[in-house]
Amino acid sequence: MKKAQLVGLTASAAVAELSRGAFTAQEYVAAYLERIASVDPEVQAFAHFDADYALEQARRLDERRLSGAPLGRLHGLPVAVKDIIDTADYPTECGSAFLSGRRPDKDAHVVRRLREAGAIILGKTVTTEF
Repeated sequence: MKKAQLVGLTASAAVAELSRGAFTAQEYVAAYLERIASVDPEVQAFAHFDADYALEQARRLDERRLSGAPLGRLHGLPVAVKDIIDTADYPTECGSAFLSGRRPDKDAHVVRRLREAGAIILGKTVTTEF
């Protein structure tokens, strides 16, 4: 499947195809990373973004699928989290210079649940202050 087709899938279709092995989570994330690279310089949606880390999360999920372990309902689905929601692996600055560099020591409940379901956290999206 071409990268443009991958980013055009609905979330439910993507999870179904990822689960059956039609493409890997790494391929799916790479398609999204390419799309983000092409539009984010103009859109500027991300406050914090780490392409290598997103691919690493995808690699671990691919290994999980290949091992036969149970998959989460959001297996391999890339998501972004607003910069007002704590993540242990990205800063959470709430759009404020006052909180610049703030790094929570744990994920917010919603982020923990996303990860448990197999979602890949691409990064943090911009927000107005607080």
